Amino acid sequence: MKGIICTAAGIVGAAISTAFGGLDAGIKTLIIFMAIDYITGLIVAGVFKQSTKTKTGALESKAGWKGLCRKCATLALVLVAYRLDLVIGTNYIRDAVIIAFIANETISIVENAGLMGVPMPPVIIKAIDILETKAEGGKKNESD
Repeated sequence: MKGIICTAAGIVGAAISTAFGGLDAGIKTLIIFMAIDYITGLIVAGVFKQSTKTKTGALESKAGWKGLCRKCATLALVLVAYRLDLVIGTNYIRDAVIIAFIANETISIVENAGLMGVPMPPVIIKAIDILETKAEGGKKNESD
């Protein structure tokens, strides 16, 4: 029985890995950052009651479910990007999408840390500002 379960898990893992273009450093990093973001979001809401996702700032199952749905949509877009690479015959669309989502997850992790009261080094604040400016097409609001 143990052999059957291990074989089935291996087949499923290989199929998922193949579908996403392999488990390279980019996809592993994205998955790790997604997990860290989700966990820090739970801590912000559950322990610190500072969540920006709910009216009370407290933990709410609907907000958590929405977060998980967004993470799944992110992975679906990585899958789409990989398939586009295959069709077009390139190998950079998937990597560009992964890097963009890693940057987004990084911003969210830093925001969660800030809501927990973790002091932010100025270099991280500057890097986040640059990433946000680039994400908005260079149109950073002066009031931010």
